[in-house]
Amino acid sequence: MRLLSLTALGLVLATVAGAAELNPRQAHSLDLGPVRGSAYYTVETDGLRVVATLAPTDAAAATPLRVITTLASDQVVSFSVPGTQDGAAASVAFARRGNRVEVASTGY
Repeated sequence: MRLLSLTALGLVLATVAGAAELNPRQAHSLDLGPVRGSAYYTVETDGLRVVATLAPTDAAAATPLRVITTLASDQVVSFSVPGTQDGAAASVAFARRGNRVEVASTGY
């Protein structure tokens, strides 16, 4: 399982221009084209808790979606938005490396 997580992390980070390191409790903007939002993480006893809130950009009354996950060492979680017929899909991945979280985006 650990090898699979490390492989997934390598694939995600290899496909993007660069990863940014998040700081605990500091918001980071997310832009997935038709979906935007923010994310932050907190340090908990069972891991690093990532909270991402996302909402469509074209629907003023749309209800945002909040996703919460706790990352153990070397785990990765990603979210994606399907591409249109003419466009590529967009994704964002959060990877735990030691006691820090990196975020990397592809697409838009």
